[in-house]
Amino acid sequence: MTEKILILDFGSQYTQLIARAVRECNVYCEILPFHKGVQPDPAIKGVILSGSPFSVNDPESPDLDVANIVQQIPVLGVCYGAQLTAKRYGGRVAKSDKREFGRAILSNTAHPEDALLKEVSTTSQVWMSHGDTILALPDGFEVLATTESIPVAAFKALNTPHTLYGLQFHPEVYHSVEGKKILRNFLYNICGCHGDWTPASFVHETVEHLRQQIGSRKVIMALSGGVDSTVAATLIHQAIGDRLYGIFVDNGVLRKNEFQQVLDTYKQLGLNVKGVDAKNLFYTRLAGKVSPEEKRKIIGGLFIEVFEAEAKHIDGIGLLGQGTIYPDVIESVSVHGPSVTIKSHHNVGGLPDRMHLELVEPLRFLFKDEVRKVGLELGIPRELLFRHPFPGPGLAIRILGEVTEDKVRLLQDADAVYTRSLRESGLYDSVWQAGAILLPVKSVGVMGDERTYEFTVALRAVTSVDGMTADWAHLPYDFLAKVSNEIINEVRGINRVVYDISSKPPATIEWE
Repeated sequence: MTEKILILDFGSQYTQLIARAVRECNVYCEILPFHKGVQPDPAIKGVILSGSPFSVNDPESPDLDVANIVQQIPVLGVCYGAQLTAKRYGGRVAKSDKREFGRAILSNTAHPEDALLKEVSTTSQVWMSHGDTILALPDGFEVLATTESIPVAAFKALNTPHTLYGLQFHPEVYHSVEGKKILRNFLYNICGCHGDWTPASFVHETVEHLRQQIGSRKVIMALSGGVDSTVAATLIHQAIGDRLYGIFVDNGVLRKNEFQQVLDTYKQLGLNVKGVDAKNLFYTRLAGKVSPEEKRKIIGGLFIEVFEAEAKHIDGIGLLGQGTIYPDVIESVSVHGPSVTIKSHHNVGGLPDRMHLELVEPLRFLFKDEVRKVGLELGIPRELLFRHPFPGPGLAIRILGEVTEDKVRLLQDADAVYTRSLRESGLYDSVWQAGAILLPVKSVGVMGDERTYEFTVALRAVTSVDGMTADWAHLPYDFLAKVSNEIINEVRGINRVVYDISSKPPATIEWE
């Protein structure tokens, strides 16, 4: 790694957005809890101090020796990071008596050609989100920009060893119209970054690193057919070839024809993958179970059993490949203390502990959109990379109540009609996630001269960025009418279709 930016996190809800904005400038960055500080590293070109839900005047608020970092490299404080900087150098920060949440107009007429604000409009919309405000800057600091509500919206230190800036707004969010330009100015004009971190460079560096880490050993990996595991496996395969042993398990609750389609894709990519048809074993264990949590545990536990049984047939396995991505890693780290273990569902149900294998995680510093870009660089089919997220327990948590082979067939068929229709209508890519849910409800219907008593299917489609929040997708009425008609006509056993118009929160994306 030739250059990177460190983002020191004080617990802001926007910290990941800062990282994504930096990466969009083709500059590599990492998020660390603020208490980790900055270790000497020639690759580090600058530091960004994040926002925080705390007030800098709270007795227990996060603290940091900003001056010590500025001795080494340039620093940009954002919101809390700016207020902490001002307070640390002797400025005055207090509770604001004016509203400082939402849109504001930045006025940077004092120093419009400053390196940080270069080519930014003299009146630019920004996004405020803070309760404190900087009432007085320290000696040796100057105001770069204001808003109608606050006298210090952006500032610069004049006599520090390296450049020190502060912003009392959030440049990383969508509503700060020229915020990305300000961040780009910090990265290029102030930190001297070159912007050469690209999918191609990531692939090259990662494959070389994997060769060094793995050596002559063998790697085993559980594959799901999803984006993360497929991209991770392809990177590992480029490094070690057929010494990667992939296991893809048909748990009986995959999408229609997915087992064979995924195996065909893996073959096309040249991956060494064994498909294991275990659906009858899963159906047997799931019989009579209606609790969502019980179904999840059965599927997760049985998967481990099948995976371990297959692993025993391969001699000399020393490492376990996983598709862990950066949000999983960030969520496992506490801002107020040392790291905690990555959530169990990102650890394949505890496989490393049980199998005593060293982990290989080539994607652990990538966001989801970056994983897709790397996948395209690797030649993975676009249809696989951009398909909708699918829950680990599969259709088992989209079948409310007991899971049976007949119910799985019904839901697979209905879901296939829905997905096909989204693609044919050009709506698939505008939806973040879509799927059908089989309800434990039967109702009376009429088909021809016969009365029916069959199942109901609920269609779900949401728009989202990362799944943390989601709005129901406003699909056209004529499209929904067409899908409903096709499902009822093509899937014997379903006579009623409804559409879910709940958002997250308060509802969740999946029903179980």
